[in-house]
Amino acid sequence: MSQKPVCVKDFEEHARRVLPKSVYDYYRSGADDQITLADNQAAFSRWRLYPRVLREVSHVDISTTVLGQKVSMPVCVAATAMQRMAHPDGEIATVKACQSAGIGMMLSSWATTSIDEVAKAAPEAVRWLQLYIYKDRELTKSLVLKAEREGYKGIFITVDTPYLGKRRNDIRNRFKLPSHLRMANFEMPDLAFSSKESYGEDSGLAVYVAKLIDPSLRWEDIAWVKSLTRLPVVVKGILRADDAIEAVTYGVDGILVSNHGARQLDCVSSTIDVLPEIVEAVGGRVEVYLDGGVRKGTDILKALALGAKAVFLGRPILWGLAYEGEQGVSEVLELLREEFTLAMALCGCRSVNEIDKSIVRKSASSASRI
Repeated sequence: MSQKPVCVKDFEEHARRVLPKSVYDYYRSGADDQITLADNQAAFSRWRLYPRVLREVSHVDISTTVLGQKVSMPVCVAATAMQRMAHPDGEIATVKACQSAGIGMMLSSWATTSIDEVAKAAPEAVRWLQLYIYKDRELTKSLVLKAEREGYKGIFITVDTPYLGKRRNDIRNRFKLPSHLRMANFEMPDLAFSSKESYGEDSGLAVYVAKLIDPSLRWEDIAWVKSLTRLPVVVKGILRADDAIEAVTYGVDGILVSNHGARQLDCVSSTIDVLPEIVEAVGGRVEVYLDGGVRKGTDILKALALGAKAVFLGRPILWGLAYEGEQGVSEVLELLREEFTLAMALCGCRSVNEIDKSIVRKSASSASRI
């Protein structure tokens, strides 16, 4: 790229040009008609900021905590699978950038770098493990125990993927990992999503999920994971207030409001639109986080104003990786740090504790359509 990126969209445009089509399509696309994919971002524009003035904002403190861990800003990295497709250093580059930035990283179960390799690369980073529950429960248990042993600070259980959503580009591309890569947390070729396996005419990942991931997952399985570990457990993939209440009943330590980056069920609500009702239902009993569509500092501010403790970034991190590995991820994070700090200052907020729902309003045109 001849010009330095000045927004997340610039990083994505570079990634579109340099990544193989099947890789870019895998990272970028959503389910079916991709209605929710577009709405995850568009929904933020339906909320308007309502700034305070003359608040003495010569110093703005954007630090906070997530699950009791100090972070330099309320922005952390979400689990995105198979990062070495974006850059040879993959998850190693990401976790090093997170360590330098003082924020947390959620490692995907489907990472192309193992739990222990990521821990070794950035021992001071705040790390969490994203967990899919496999039909093989001993295998699932081993991932949890390994994460705890390697100093991870929490388990984020994905609860919206009993089957993989229909991602048309992946079907067209017959997506599978490049031959030199594998899911590094698994030894057997069928578990590692190895190119040695035959996946037929479908998306290889859809075949993988149907074969190995447990569609019988129930609330009782959340209690089972909690029984395995002393680490805090967060459920990832909640979109309804009643599910949020049920999660609290089962003793979770946090809720990540997520529609899986619009990659599972199309036509579901954007995450920012359902966030307020989930925050209200939880009533402060556990922390609530949000992912999906966050691309600007004002998006972060709006999410916190509506009750999120922090936001998690997925695709923007991949675009940073594709741009320049660890340095690219650092640049994305620094860009969002600057945008968020500026947005806070211009709204008269000197710390994240001063961000509240009084600084956001639903736009009149949006409200009239509801």
